[in-house]
Amino acid sequence: MCRRFGLLSRSIVVATLVTFGGASLAPALAAGLPRIASMNVCTDQLLVPLADPQQIAGLSRFSRDGWQSSAGDSRRFPILSGGAEDLLVLKPDIVVASLFDKRSTRELLRDNGLHLAEFPVPRNLDEVKDQIRAMGEIVRHPDRANAEIARLDATVARARQAIADKRYRVLPVSRRGWVSGSDSFVSSVLTEAGLFNAAGDLGVASGGFASLEAIVNLKPDLILVSQAGDHAGDEGQAFLLHPALERFYPPAKRIVIPERLTECGSMMLAEALEALVAELKRIER
Repeated sequence: MCRRFGLLSRSIVVATLVTFGGASLAPALAAGLPRIASMNVCTDQLLVPLADPQQIAGLSRFSRDGWQSSAGDSRRFPILSGGAEDLLVLKPDIVVASLFDKRSTRELLRDNGLHLAEFPVPRNLDEVKDQIRAMGEIVRHPDRANAEIARLDATVARARQAIADKRYRVLPVSRRGWVSGSDSFVSSVLTEAGLFNAAGDLGVASGGFASLEAIVNLKPDLILVSQAGDHAGDEGQAFLLHPALERFYPPAKRIVIPERLTECGSMMLAEALEALVAELKRIER
């Protein structure tokens, strides 16, 4: 999923952050708060904290997946199939979706008169804030969006203060040696905290694979991974447990931030920064 996100067209700008399909939303909203269905785990993460429970008509099929889902509250809402059929039956006032959701499904929903709000993947803190504001407007709770943005700003400030003057070079590495580049969202998390993504020294922008030899020779101060432990469920995870990588980067040199905290942006960025600060404190003990 990280690689797909890294291929997002740079032509998408904040001015077109949210686009609506079909006719005006005014009639749907005139009777009261809109009923909203979410097609994607990333729009789930934006919707659940900002909407009233009765506004949520359904969440994505991954909303209860512990690996990706963000909120325990998601278990109280219906799960959608990921296709158009159940949405056409539900007839929510608005469907919120990612630009990575299946295009044919989104077009079918539009053709049948459903209103879509489509979100790209944010690349930095400002775009995260824009998306929170946009969802706040959609659910008609801009005050909640403003509160979440204030919480996020406060978390960023605390992280910068805690990490000030540390100047670590950090390399984000995941399955099979995939490196999140200097132009990725993960890199923006490091930058906001005052750290440096060493992927730039490998010439990696959005993301790309790096060999074991290249990572070891780069000699970053720390590597950032999405899970701890000494068990690999498959060959992709086994890369991170290679003896050479474990020799140079034992747990004391690994920052662990669960992937679900950095996959989408949203309010989870605050948790990602808190996890980053906690990991650095652990490493420095």
